[in-house]
Amino acid sequence: MPRLSTSDKILRAALKLFERGGAEAVSMRRIADAVGITPMAIYRHFPNREALLKRLSDDSFQAIAHEWAAHGTHPDVLERLLALLTPYLDYALANPHLFDHAFSLRRDDARRFPEDFRERQSPTLTVIADAIDEGMRLGVLRKDDAWDVAMTLWAQAHGLIVLYRAGRFSYDEAAFRAFYLASLRRVIDGIKA
Repeated sequence: MPRLSTSDKILRAALKLFERGGAEAVSMRRIADAVGITPMAIYRHFPNREALLKRLSDDSFQAIAHEWAAHGTHPDVLERLLALLTPYLDYALANPHLFDHAFSLRRDDARRFPEDFRERQSPTLTVIADAIDEGMRLGVLRKDDAWDVAMTLWAQAHGLIVLYRAGRFSYDEAAFRAFYLASLRRVIDGIKA
């Protein structure tokens, strides 16, 4: 196994802190203590704390995008849409602090709809929009704006997850997962051709 670079060690330590306590738990001093370097040494690799948090967020987006792409091969477009949104739920439940930072908190560097998304800058929603566009071309889904439909579907998934995490469902995780998929299926049924 190759040795980790100092940058990688910093990122790993920051990620552990982030996963335990959110962005507030990530400090240069705590990271330095975990890595065994001085806090000032971190600035050789990351110009500031915000850049480090942005990198964690960007890596998070790439991980979920990779997961979505891996699930984006089902030949049935309707089933593919459900399969694509399942890892989103998995990610939200397994990585609540990263999920919040990436998808729920206001950030100045966050992508904005519609411009950034239509320019394919979102590694996550682009996969959904492409599946919707394909479904429209094949006549499986009603003709519409694929990006607007993708955002609607994502908003449904995101809203359900946020409500579940806020304790607004009495379901256990298995029951919520079943409800989540059934709810998304209802939305998808509503856009069928």
